Amino acid sequence: MRIRTATIKALVLVLLFAMPLTMLASKGKEVKVVFTTDVHGAIFPYDFIEQKARPGSLAQIYTYVKEQRKQNPSLLLLDNGDMLQGQPTVYFYNFVDTLSQHLQARVMNFMGYNALTVGNHDLEPGHPVYDRVRQQSNFPWLAANAVTPAGKTYFEPYKIFKVDGKKVAVLGLITPAIPTWLPENIWRGMTFNDMVESAKYWVDIIQKKEKPDAIIGMVHSGVNFNYNNQNENTYKNENAAMLIAKRVKGFDAILCGHDHDIFNKKVATDFGDSVQVLNPAAFARNVGVLTIAFQGSSKQVSGSVVDVRPLPAEKAFEEQFKGDFDKIKEFSSRKIGTLDEPISSADTFFGSSSFVDLIHRSMLKTTNADISFASPLTLNANIPAGDITVGDMFNLYKYENLLYVLNLTGQEVKNYLEYSYGLWVKSSDTFDDGMLLLNEKGKLKNQYYNFDSGAGIKYQVDITKPAGSKVTITSMADGTPFDLGKTYKVAMSSYRGNGGGGHLTVGAKIQPSEISKRLVTSTTKDMRYLIMMDLMKSGILDHKPLNSWKFIPEDVVAKARKADESRIFRK
Repeated sequence: MRIRTATIKALVLVLLFAMPLTMLASKGKEVKVVFTTDVHGAIFPYDFIEQKARPGSLAQIYTYVKEQRKQNPSLLLLDNGDMLQGQPTVYFYNFVDTLSQHLQARVMNFMGYNALTVGNHDLEPGHPVYDRVRQQSNFPWLAANAVTPAGKTYFEPYKIFKVDGKKVAVLGLITPAIPTWLPENIWRGMTFNDMVESAKYWVDIIQKKEKPDAIIGMVHSGVNFNYNNQNENTYKNENAAMLIAKRVKGFDAILCGHDHDIFNKKVATDFGDSVQVLNPAAFARNVGVLTIAFQGSSKQVSGSVVDVRPLPAEKAFEEQFKGDFDKIKEFSSRKIGTLDEPISSADTFFGSSSFVDLIHRSMLKTTNADISFASPLTLNANIPAGDITVGDMFNLYKYENLLYVLNLTGQEVKNYLEYSYGLWVKSSDTFDDGMLLLNEKGKLKNQYYNFDSGAGIKYQVDITKPAGSKVTITSMADGTPFDLGKTYKVAMSSYRGNGGGGHLTVGAKIQPSEISKRLVTSTTKDMRYLIMMDLMKSGILDHKPLNSWKFIPEDVVAKARKADESRIFRK
């Protein structure tokens, strides 16, 4: 049977008008976000410290971003901070070539970043560096809780974007623990408010003023609010990402970082719903991908972590920055001295070692202090025998900490060390499975950069004793008595000297407000620079262990060390 064309058209029109409006609606709107965090100078797929290729870089991320933009031209590209420390790539433009436009700004402008939340390692290079890079960036720097004495935000608090017809607010927050790590001159002109309080304040403003379709929190903060003797009630908690997600109504997603751990979960809030919390970890190995799909009045939020290491570096990126690559490679491979035998940071975890004693020796020589405290800043780094390069110095001393001297009593010195070894060594009746304090995943429970040892004194650490009673100080390094009641000049990094890690506050039991009153001197140059200059003068790296301390009983320690090395250091 034939049906006339006119009749078919009429039937189609009738059906169309009879359909519910929801069936006629166009395809739903979608907001897609790609974000990085804790890049730490990983611009190229090359490790300028180890002088070899290494996958994980902004060059590879740009390959991924370009492909995603073909499918979604309105994609948002965000960064969650800690870009300005970690590799010679950024150090070179922070302190060596300060006249050129900073490489990090040029790279992020080239990639088309839309916004950045400031991290603590972006501030640590100092005002001249981060103010310059910010001025050279074609995108806003966000940190709503970094506030001037006048009550205004030092950086922009948030940014509004129009994406696929939807209005999206991105609110930036920085970890407020910075004054406990960094000298005041580095962050002068700012105070850092509690992240949860600030988030509540600014979400309310954003909702009333901007009326966005979605709010994303981009917070330079980790998820473990119990880290470093803190808890969910700690004011100005360093790692408040989870607390913000749970306690602040209005967020669709929290993009976080700082702790270098992958996290991708829906988190139940105190309001009966859930918030997507996402962290792709560090060093440009992964990106976080956030999708907010709108369909009518509903929203579906999802997150994923994409490994970019298998991807090639983007060709136009490589061509654009080839001159920078060559310049940084020449700088980082420059010979500054020699080493007659290899040294390893792994030795540091089992006694007085060449690796950390290099730092101790430089601290004591530079300051003429009585005692020094230092820790490894890398878990398993090796410096081979032969020529010592600028890049090797980043293995030895990773960040740009200044050198402080503080006044501490002998009792405070002992309490400080007891606290450090309490973080470091387990308390147990048996050590057949090792002596290092591990978590349920078989990894170090606490951060190795908080494992401070001492020099200028002689002492033993009995691993069979309970935490708080492991350390016995027998004398000063020259054999003179050590006095618990005497005041000593103690050298340490600016991170530690401002309260970082809790060694002074929790360990030595010094009130936070009292710490600055104990400061005797501070260098104007960072520790790596001081060690480097000393090496360039002498030409030979003095690597002999100071043998200031040891773990006991030695037979138990030897057996435990083998177990730990096989699991942690893969020797």
